[in-house]
Amino acid sequence: MSIDQKFLNLFIKTTEKAAIGASKFIGKKDKIGADKGAVDPMRRELNKINMDGTIVIGEGEMDDAPMLYIGEKLGTLNGPKFDIAVDPLEGTKFTANNQPNAFSVIAVANKGDLLSAPDTYMEKIAIGGNLPKNLLDIDNGVEKNIKLLAKAKNKKISELNACVLKRPRHDHIVKTLGKMKVNINFISDGDIAGVLSVIGTNPKNDIYYSTGGGPEGVLAASALSCFGGQIQGKLVLNEEEKIRAKKLGIKDFKKKYNIEDMIKGDVIFCATGVTDGDLTKGVKDLGNEYEVTTFALHKSKKINKIITNIYNK
Repeated sequence: MSIDQKFLNLFIKTTEKAAIGASKFIGKKDKIGADKGAVDPMRRELNKINMDGTIVIGEGEMDDAPMLYIGEKLGTLNGPKFDIAVDPLEGTKFTANNQPNAFSVIAVANKGDLLSAPDTYMEKIAIGGNLPKNLLDIDNGVEKNIKLLAKAKNKKISELNACVLKRPRHDHIVKTLGKMKVNINFISDGDIAGVLSVIGTNPKNDIYYSTGGGPEGVLAASALSCFGGQIQGKLVLNEEEKIRAKKLGIKDFKKKYNIEDMIKGDVIFCATGVTDGDLTKGVKDLGNEYEVTTFALHKSKKINKIITNIYNK
Protein backbone atom coordinates (compact mmCIF):
# COMPACT_ATOMS: atom_id res chain seq x y z
CA MET A 1 0.00 0.00 0.00
CA SER A 2 1.33 3.40 -1.01
CA ILE A 3 2.00 6.02 1.67
CA ASP A 4 0.14 9.29 1.09
CA GLN A 5 2.56 11.85 -0.35
CA LYS A 6 1.39 14.48 2.16
CA PHE A 7 3.49 12.73 4.80
CA LEU A 8 6.77 13.33 2.95
CA ASN A 9 7.09 16.99 3.94
CA LEU A 10 6.07 16.18 7.51
CA PHE A 11 8.85 13.63 7.87
CA ILE A 12 11.32 15.96 6.15
CA LYS A 13 10.56 18.49 8.88
CA THR A 14 11.41 15.96 11.60
CA THR A 15 14.95 15.43 10.33
CA GLU A 16 15.43 19.13 9.59
CA LYS A 17 14.48 20.17 13.12
CA ALA A 18 16.71 17.41 14.51
CA ALA A 19 19.64 18.56 12.36
CA ILE A 20 19.23 22.16 13.53
CA GLY A 21 19.18 20.98 17.15
CA ALA A 22 22.34 18.95 16.68
CA SER A 23 24.10 21.75 14.77
CA LYS A 24 24.29 23.86 17.94
CA PHE A 25 26.87 21.37 19.21
CA ILE A 26 29.14 21.29 16.13
CA GLY A 27 32.77 21.36 17.23
CA LYS A 28 31.92 21.47 20.95
CA LYS A 29 33.30 17.99 21.77
CA ASP A 30 29.96 17.01 23.34
CA LYS A 31 28.59 13.86 21.68
CA ILE A 32 25.87 13.36 24.31
CA GLY A 33 24.67 16.94 24.03
CA ALA A 34 24.62 16.75 20.24
CA ASP A 35 22.57 13.55 20.30
CA LYS A 36 20.04 15.02 22.76
CA GLY A 37 19.94 18.17 20.65
CA ALA A 38 18.68 16.02 17.76
CA VAL A 39 16.43 13.59 19.68
CA ASP A 40 14.23 16.13 21.46
CA PRO A 41 13.05 18.16 18.41
CA MET A 42 12.66 15.03 16.27
CA ARG A 43 10.35 13.48 18.84
CA ARG A 44 8.35 16.71 19.21
CA GLU A 45 7.75 16.91 15.45
CA LEU A 46 6.83 13.22 15.14
CA ASN A 47 4.21 13.61 17.87
CA LYS A 48 2.48 16.38 15.88
CA ILE A 49 1.79 14.09 12.90
CA ASN A 50 -1.65 12.49 12.45
CA MET A 51 -0.45 8.89 12.49
CA ASP A 52 -0.23 5.85 14.71
CA GLY A 53 3.53 5.40 14.61
CA THR A 54 5.76 2.85 16.33
CA ILE A 55 9.53 3.07 16.62
CA VAL A 56 11.06 -0.19 15.33
CA ILE A 57 14.62 1.17 15.15
CA GLY A 58 15.59 3.92 17.53
CA GLU A 59 17.85 5.03 20.33
CA GLY A 60 17.70 1.64 22.05
CA GLU A 61 15.23 -0.26 24.19
CA MET A 62 13.15 1.52 26.85
CA ASP A 63 15.58 0.51 29.61
CA ASP A 64 18.42 2.29 27.81
CA ALA A 65 16.71 5.26 26.11
CA PRO A 66 14.00 7.51 27.57
CA MET A 67 12.89 8.75 24.12
CA LEU A 68 12.62 7.31 20.62
CA TYR A 69 13.12 3.83 22.05
CA ILE A 70 12.06 0.66 20.27
CA GLY A 71 8.35 0.17 20.79
CA GLU A 72 7.55 3.80 21.60
CA LYS A 73 4.26 5.04 20.13
CA LEU A 74 4.41 8.38 18.35
CA GLY A 75 2.01 10.74 16.61
CA THR A 76 -1.55 11.67 17.50
CA LEU A 77 -2.47 7.95 17.20
CA ASN A 78 -5.16 9.03 14.71
CA GLY A 79 -4.16 8.06 11.21
CA PRO A 80 -2.30 5.35 9.31
CA LYS A 81 -0.16 2.85 11.19
CA PHE A 82 3.53 3.31 10.43
CA ASP A 83 6.78 1.59 11.37
CA ILE A 84 9.45 4.23 12.00
CA ALA A 85 13.23 3.84 11.97
CA VAL A 86 15.28 6.78 13.21
CA ASP A 87 18.84 7.81 13.77
CA PRO A 88 18.39 11.39 15.02
CA LEU A 89 22.13 11.97 14.72
CA GLU A 90 24.19 9.64 12.55
CA GLY A 91 27.69 10.83 13.35
CA THR A 92 27.73 12.10 16.94
CA LYS A 93 31.54 12.06 16.80
CA PHE A 94 31.55 13.93 13.48
CA THR A 95 29.31 16.62 14.98
CA ALA A 96 31.33 16.94 18.18
CA ASN A 97 34.57 17.29 16.20
CA ASN A 98 33.16 19.38 13.31
CA GLN A 99 33.87 16.68 10.74
CA PRO A 100 31.92 15.88 7.53
CA ASN A 101 29.04 13.43 7.05
CA ALA A 102 26.91 13.95 10.16
CA PHE A 103 23.20 13.90 9.42
CA SER A 104 19.76 13.17 10.85
CA VAL A 105 17.82 10.32 9.25
CA ILE A 106 14.38 8.71 9.28
CA ALA A 107 12.71 5.91 7.32
CA VAL A 108 8.96 5.29 7.45
CA ALA A 109 6.98 2.32 6.10
CA ASN A 110 3.55 0.82 6.62
CA LYS A 111 3.16 -1.24 9.79
CA GLY A 112 4.97 -4.58 9.55
CA ASP A 113 7.14 -3.50 6.61
CA LEU A 114 10.41 -2.62 8.39
CA LEU A 115 12.75 -5.10 10.03
CA SER A 116 13.21 -4.28 13.71
CA ALA A 117 16.94 -4.91 13.92
CA PRO A 118 18.51 -4.95 17.38
CA ASP A 119 21.31 -2.53 18.19
CA THR A 120 24.05 -4.99 17.30
CA TYR A 121 26.60 -5.49 14.55
CA MET A 122 25.52 -6.58 11.09
CA GLU A 123 27.84 -8.03 8.48
CA LYS A 124 26.76 -6.45 5.21
CA ILE A 125 27.43 -6.04 1.52
CA ALA A 126 25.65 -3.47 -0.62
CA ILE A 127 25.62 -2.69 -4.35
CA GLY A 128 23.71 -0.35 -6.62
CA GLY A 129 20.85 -0.89 -9.07
CA ASN A 130 20.52 -2.47 -12.51
CA LEU A 131 22.25 -5.67 -11.45
CA PRO A 132 20.98 -9.29 -11.37
CA LYS A 133 18.86 -9.95 -8.30
CA ASN A 134 20.66 -11.51 -5.32
CA LEU A 135 23.92 -11.24 -7.23
CA LEU A 136 26.14 -11.46 -4.15
CA ASP A 137 26.09 -13.58 -1.01
CA ILE A 138 27.99 -12.98 2.24
CA ASP A 139 28.84 -16.68 2.43
CA ASN A 140 30.57 -16.55 -0.97
CA GLY A 141 33.56 -14.79 0.51
CA VAL A 142 35.19 -11.60 -0.73
CA GLU A 143 37.02 -12.98 -3.77
CA LYS A 144 34.01 -14.68 -5.34
CA ASN A 145 31.73 -11.69 -4.71
CA ILE A 146 34.18 -9.29 -6.31
CA LYS A 147 34.54 -11.50 -9.38
CA LEU A 148 30.74 -11.77 -9.72
CA LEU A 149 30.35 -8.01 -9.40
CA ALA A 150 33.06 -7.21 -11.95
CA LYS A 151 31.47 -9.59 -14.46
CA ALA A 152 27.95 -8.18 -13.88
CA LYS A 153 29.17 -4.59 -14.27
CA ASN A 154 31.42 -5.47 -17.21
CA LYS A 155 34.40 -3.94 -15.46
CA LYS A 156 37.93 -5.04 -14.76
CA ILE A 157 38.43 -5.97 -11.11
CA SER A 158 41.03 -3.20 -10.87
CA GLU A 159 38.34 -0.71 -11.94
CA LEU A 160 36.08 -1.52 -8.98
CA ASN A 161 35.85 0.81 -5.97
CA ALA A 162 35.00 -0.67 -2.57
CA CYS A 163 33.95 1.26 0.52
CA VAL A 164 35.23 -0.26 3.77
CA LEU A 165 34.77 0.88 7.35
CA LYS A 166 38.30 1.22 8.77
CA ARG A 167 38.36 -1.30 11.59
CA PRO A 168 40.77 -4.13 12.54
CA ARG A 169 37.90 -6.62 12.11
CA HIS A 170 38.02 -5.91 8.37
CA ASP A 171 41.70 -6.71 7.89
CA HIS A 172 40.82 -9.93 6.04
CA ILE A 173 38.54 -8.02 3.64
CA VAL A 174 41.20 -5.36 3.02
CA LYS A 175 43.88 -7.99 2.45
CA THR A 176 41.79 -9.80 -0.18
CA LEU A 177 40.72 -6.59 -1.91
CA GLY A 178 44.34 -5.48 -1.98
CA LYS A 179 45.51 -8.73 -3.53
CA MET A 180 42.82 -8.37 -6.20
CA LYS A 181 43.88 -4.74 -6.83
CA VAL A 182 40.40 -3.36 -5.99
CA ASN A 183 40.47 0.36 -5.13
CA ILE A 184 39.55 0.84 -1.47
CA ASN A 185 37.86 3.97 -0.10
CA PHE A 186 38.06 3.85 3.70
CA ILE A 187 35.60 5.58 6.02
CA SER A 188 36.19 6.13 9.74
CA ASP A 189 32.49 6.09 10.74
CA GLY A 190 29.16 6.80 9.08
CA ASP A 191 27.85 3.40 8.10
CA ILE A 192 24.73 4.73 6.35
CA ALA A 193 26.63 7.17 4.15
CA GLY A 194 29.05 4.37 3.31
CA VAL A 195 26.27 2.09 2.08
CA LEU A 196 24.61 4.89 0.13
CA SER A 197 27.85 5.67 -1.70
CA VAL A 198 26.94 2.81 -4.12
CA ILE A 199 23.78 4.50 -5.49
CA GLY A 200 23.17 7.22 -8.04
CA THR A 201 24.04 7.73 -11.69
CA ASN A 202 27.76 8.08 -10.98
CA PRO A 203 28.34 6.35 -7.62
CA LYS A 204 31.57 6.84 -5.70
CA ASN A 205 31.76 3.11 -4.93
CA ASP A 206 30.71 -0.13 -6.60
CA ILE A 207 30.32 -2.05 -3.34
CA TYR A 208 30.14 -1.50 0.41
CA TYR A 209 31.77 -4.38 2.29
CA SER A 210 31.91 -4.13 6.09
CA THR A 211 30.41 -5.12 9.42
CA GLY A 212 28.62 -2.10 10.85
CA GLY A 213 25.45 -1.40 12.78
CA GLY A 214 22.30 -3.50 12.32
CA PRO A 215 19.90 -0.55 12.66
CA GLU A 216 21.99 1.45 10.17
CA GLY A 217 21.73 -1.48 7.76
CA VAL A 218 17.93 -1.25 7.75
CA LEU A 219 17.94 2.54 7.40
CA ALA A 220 20.33 2.30 4.46
CA ALA A 221 18.25 -0.52 2.93
CA SER A 222 15.25 1.82 2.96
CA ALA A 223 17.09 4.27 0.72
CA LEU A 224 18.64 1.55 -1.45
CA SER A 225 15.20 0.10 -2.15
CA CYS A 226 14.19 3.40 -3.79
CA PHE A 227 17.08 3.01 -6.25
CA GLY A 228 16.70 -0.70 -6.95
CA GLY A 229 19.92 -1.31 -5.03
CA GLN A 230 20.77 -4.47 -3.11
CA ILE A 231 21.98 -5.20 0.39
CA GLN A 232 22.49 -8.40 2.30
CA GLY A 233 23.11 -8.48 6.02
CA LYS A 234 23.72 -11.05 8.73
CA LEU A 235 23.44 -10.13 12.41
CA VAL A 236 26.50 -10.66 14.58
CA LEU A 237 25.22 -11.45 18.09
CA ASN A 238 26.72 -12.39 21.43
CA GLU A 239 24.61 -14.31 23.98
CA GLU A 240 23.20 -11.18 25.64
CA GLU A 241 22.30 -9.70 22.27
CA LYS A 242 20.53 -12.92 21.26
CA ILE A 243 18.18 -12.45 24.24
CA ARG A 244 17.38 -8.90 23.09
CA ALA A 245 16.93 -10.07 19.51
CA LYS A 246 14.40 -12.70 20.61
CA LYS A 247 12.31 -9.94 22.19
CA LEU A 248 12.11 -8.33 18.74
CA GLY A 249 10.87 -11.59 17.23
CA ILE A 250 14.20 -12.68 15.72
CA LYS A 251 14.67 -16.43 16.12
CA ASP A 252 17.05 -17.46 13.35
CA PHE A 253 20.42 -15.96 14.26
CA LYS A 254 22.10 -17.29 11.11
CA LYS A 255 19.58 -15.77 8.73
CA LYS A 256 20.83 -13.63 5.88
CA TYR A 257 18.59 -10.61 5.30
CA ASN A 258 18.19 -9.39 1.74
CA ILE A 259 16.67 -6.02 0.96
CA GLU A 260 13.14 -7.43 0.66
CA ASP A 261 13.51 -8.87 4.18
CA MET A 262 14.47 -5.47 5.61
CA ILE A 263 11.98 -3.30 3.77
CA LYS A 264 8.73 -4.44 2.20
CA GLY A 265 6.50 -2.18 0.13
CA ASP A 266 6.55 1.60 0.12
CA VAL A 267 8.99 3.71 2.12
CA ILE A 268 9.86 7.33 2.79
CA PHE A 269 13.50 8.15 3.56
CA CYS A 270 14.85 11.54 4.65
CA ALA A 271 18.40 12.53 5.59
CA THR A 272 19.23 16.12 6.58
CA GLY A 273 22.84 17.23 6.80
CA VAL A 274 24.23 18.49 10.11
CA THR A 275 27.76 18.94 8.79
CA ASP A 276 28.66 19.02 5.08
CA GLY A 277 28.96 15.56 3.56
CA ASP A 278 28.52 13.25 0.60
CA LEU A 279 24.72 13.14 0.91
CA THR A 280 23.93 16.80 1.63
CA LYS A 281 25.30 20.12 2.79
CA GLY A 282 25.23 20.77 6.52
CA VAL A 283 23.19 23.28 8.52
CA LYS A 284 24.12 26.89 7.75
CA ASP A 285 23.63 29.51 10.47
CA LEU A 286 22.59 32.66 8.59
CA GLY A 287 22.24 34.84 11.67
CA ASN A 288 18.47 35.07 12.13
CA GLU A 289 17.77 31.89 10.18
CA TYR A 290 19.00 28.36 9.59
CA GLU A 291 19.42 26.92 6.10
CA VAL A 292 19.05 23.13 5.93
CA THR A 293 19.45 20.63 3.09
CA THR A 294 17.65 17.29 2.90
CA PHE A 295 18.01 14.21 0.70
CA ALA A 296 14.40 12.97 0.37
CA LEU A 297 13.06 9.77 -1.20
CA HIS A 298 9.54 8.38 -1.60
CA LYS A 299 9.62 5.00 -3.26
CA SER A 300 6.10 4.62 -4.70
CA LYS A 301 5.97 8.24 -5.92
CA LYS A 302 9.45 7.93 -7.51
CA ILE A 303 10.55 11.05 -5.63
CA ASN A 304 14.30 11.56 -5.37
CA LYS A 305 15.29 15.10 -4.57
CA ILE A 306 17.64 17.36 -2.67
CA ILE A 307 15.73 20.23 -1.09
CA THR A 308 16.78 23.32 0.87
CA ASN A 309 14.58 24.98 3.49
CA ILE A 310 14.92 28.02 5.72
CA TYR A 311 13.81 28.16 9.36
CA ASN A 312 13.61 31.27 11.54
CA LYS A 313 15.47 31.11 14.82
